[in-house]
Formats: sequence, C-alpha cells, structure tokens
Amino acid sequence: MHDCIVIGAGHNGLVCANYLARAGWKVLVLERRDVIGGACVTENLWPGYKVSTASYVVSLLLPEIERELNLKEFGYRVLARNPSSFTPLEDGRYLMLGPDAELNHREISKFSERDAAAYPRYESLLEKVAACIEPTLTQTPPDLLPLPSTWRKRGIGDKFRNLRRGYSVFQALKSLGESIPEATELLVGAARPILDRWFESDALKATLATDAVIGTFQPISAPGTAYVLLHHVMGSAGGARGVWGYVEGGMGALSTAIARSAEAQGVEIRTGAEVQRIDIDAGRTKSVILKDGTELPTRTVASCADAHVTFERLVEPQHLPEAFRNAVARIDYSSASMKINLAVSELPNFTCLPGNAEVGPQHRGTIHFGLTLRELEQAYDDAKYGKPSEKPIVEMTIPTSVDRTIAPEGHHILSLFVQYAPYRLADANWDDIKESFADRCIDTIARFAPNVPKSIIHRQVISPVDLERIYGLTGGNIFQGAMPLHQLFNMRPVPGWSDYRTPVNGLYLCGSAAHPGGGVMGACGRNASREMIRNG
Repeated sequence: MHDCIVIGAGHNGLVCANYLARAGWKVLVLERRDVIGGACVTENLWPGYKVSTASYVVSLLLPEIERELNLKEFGYRVLARNPSSFTPLEDGRYLMLGPDAELNHREISKFSERDAAAYPRYESLLEKVAACIEPTLTQTPPDLLPLPSTWRKRGIGDKFRNLRRGYSVFQALKSLGESIPEATELLVGAARPILDRWFESDALKATLATDAVIGTFQPISAPGTAYVLLHHVMGSAGGARGVWGYVEGGMGALSTAIARSAEAQGVEIRTGAEVQRIDIDAGRTKSVILKDGTELPTRTVASCADAHVTFERLVEPQHLPEAFRNAVARIDYSSASMKINLAVSELPNFTCLPGNAEVGPQHRGTIHFGLTLRELEQAYDDAKYGKPSEKPIVEMTIPTSVDRTIAPEGHHILSLFVQYAPYRLADANWDDIKESFADRCIDTIARFAPNVPKSIIHRQVISPVDLERIYGLTGGNIFQGAMPLHQLFNMRPVPGWSDYRTPVNGLYLCGSAAHPGGGVMGACGRNASREMIRNG
C-alpha cells in the first residue's frame, strides 16, 4: 500500500509528491497522458522541434522549490529575456520595455515624458504590494469566515492556527501604511481606471493592460483584473524580480527536473494511467481505481485535477455533503483562451523595426500587437456574446530567440497566446472554426510582420475545447478555475476548504484549483504537502 497516490503529474502534483517523499512517505504519481507535466510540458510535435504546447514562460516558480528540490542539479535552467516586452504599432513606432530603467525611460518618452517619469513610481508601488502579497502564496489561507458548524468541524488547534494566519496577513497589510488604499484597488479593482490614472499614452496602457486579462474572460474594465498587473513584478525565476524567462529545452524541462528530483527520493511515476474513481470507505480514502479496473490501495490521495474533475467525476456524490457539492457546482470556469504554436523558417521581420537575419531585441520578449484600449474592450464585447474576437488580442513569444536547443538551425518557434476565444460559442463549434480563427490571428501578426504567414512550416491550434480535452482543464480554463476575488485566497476552491483538505478524510487538492491558483508557481503542491504531513 502507498502512503499517498497523486492524481496527475502536473508540476504541482510532482512538487507535492517530491516533498511527501522527502518526509518518508511512499508515493505513487498517476498520469493520464503519456507525457508528464500537465500544461507545463514540452512535446515533439514535428521532427526537430520541441514545443512548449501550453504554458510558455516562467517567473512565479517559488525560489524555495528550486532550492529545496535541487532542480538545477536535474537540468533546470532559465534563460532570461532582455528586453522583456515589445509592442509594434501600425504607425511605424514601437515600445520596448524590460528590466533596464534607462531603456524604459527612453522608450516611454517617445510617447509621453509624463509617463516616463511616472513609470518608475508605478513599478515601485506594484513591487511594494507584491512584496506584501508574496508571503501569502506560501501559506495556507486563514479560514475566518463565520460558516455554519454543519459545514465542517474545527478543533482548537485549527482555530488557533487560523487566528495566527489571519494576524500575519493583517501585519503584512499594515506594513503598506499610507499605500493601503492604492494597494486595495490593485487587489480588487479594475486595471483600466488604474492605468488611466497613472498614464496618458495609449501604447503604454494597452501594453500593460493586455497582461491584466491573460487567461481571464473579463474586460480590462472589470473588477479583479488589476490583481494580474501585480504578476508583472512578482516572482524571480527569471533571474530578478518580475523578470520572466524561458526554460531551456521548453517548459517540460522544468517538469522533468521536478520528476527526476522526486524519483531520486523514491517516488514512482506511471504514465498512461487514467484514474476512473477514488474509492472511499466510511468517509476515508481506501484506494484508487484505474480505468482498466486496477485497484491501488492507498492511505491518502492528492488530486492535481481541478475541483470539477475531482469531486464531480472521481468521487461518488454520496461521499460529499450536499452544501459542498453545491459550492463545487458553482465554481466559475469561464475561459476565452487559445494557444497557437508555429514552426517557421525565419524570424518575423517587423515593419517598424526591420531586420530578421539574426535575433534582435524585438524578438526576445513578449510581443504585444498594438491594440488600443478601446479595441481591447471591443475584443471582449465580441466574446461576451459568444463570438471569437474580430480583432483578437495576440501575445507572441519566440523562445528560440534565446534557446537554440528546441528547433533546427535557422528555424524558429512562435508561441501565440490569444484572447478572446470563448469556450461556449453562440452559433458554431470550435472544431469547425478554430483553423479560420487561427488564420485571423496570423493576419493580425502580418499587419506588423508581413513575412510571417509565408514562413510557417507547421502549426498547432489548441482551442479552449482542446485545452479541456488534452490537459483536463474544465472549460478550457488555464487556472483550473477562474480567479476573481470570490474564488481566491480563503475562498479557493470553495469557502471553508482553503486548507487543501476536503470533506473526505485522506483526500486533498494539490493543484491550481487550490490556493494560490494558476501559474507555473508550484506553491499549491508545496503548501498541500505541508498540510498532508501535518495531518499525518
């Protein structure tokens, strides 16, 4: 019998397994697909190309995980991007941003001297708030809601731990001092009014605003989108605070490093092993049943799947309280994201900054194709009525600009993250229209880099429905559940159960469905393992 079976070899599941094994547990990881990593994966789609098919950049990975799991020893290496952002405009201008303060001032001054002066103050505020929030990512959230006693029994020890956690959050917020009103708006407010208050240049505001809606089904004017702005300055996996990087060998190299580290601790990992059901006896996990009928006894189960898959497919309803089932059924999985991966014979040649014989600064970072704030709002307006955006928001990265291990000599990989592609369409289905919508996205790029369409050798189009089919992401939501305020912190996945435990004794959540949510962070798996070890 295993001490724990982890369902899903996503990066969080592998992190969780790794820490459990280091505590002396006998751990088995089961992965439905034939490749590990979940959405943090590298796949050989075409001969000679190693493609990060889903997630594509890293910054938020906890430095504690990198250090404690000795990931560098197992091949994990981050390649920094500098500059980190390039926005070409149709009028022949462009905006380039990065970790270099002088570059930022010079570039922003092309559009507004006022904005160039304001930008360092804006970044300073974001960094101050991010520094306050980051410790909460590695902590189990305090459960201070006055929920009915019928929902869950709390012992004295639990109550004291919740009070201590709540007090630590209070102290962290207290450290913000007179910045608390601005910090509160960043945490719960909308991105657009904040950006409008700070800046006057549409090019700068649109570049920053695009990042505020990545992975969401919300417009930049919706409450909660400002929180994503903080991700711009959070994390240090790219080598410095807020610097996002490419993983050498593709994102799957990170998952592989975590897996190798886990295997060195005795963890067993099986691929092609789809779980059919979690067997429960007298309110406690008993075993895991595979699709082929194999029964695997275990003392505990850690699910890296989302709450819908875990509680509505793998657990029979009679084992869960009705109030809990109803709360799970209310979880919002709204999504409007598409991923397009392209293999090309040459680098994009941008009209506003010509040159593609060799890699230039315009090729290294995230490329935002110059939509205005108005067009960003209109892109959402199309989607809210069940239509793909007429003018889609396209972010492009070129990992081969710094990593020459993933494509043949002279060739490159273009990674496109697209909004808005609503999971639910009003009068079409994605299998019929995804290729034509991908053509629209490539046409968007061609307005700024006309050579791109003819340079394409291979392409993969992953619709929101494909995200669900391939990676098990309900509704195509890349965060395993949307991340508005009512689905964050002590309300994730549902109120009363933010400590990775569930109503079933021995069953835990260890994936992005739990706090702190989506992103290649590893915090969910690390935090869950700590709670499992504490519970024995």
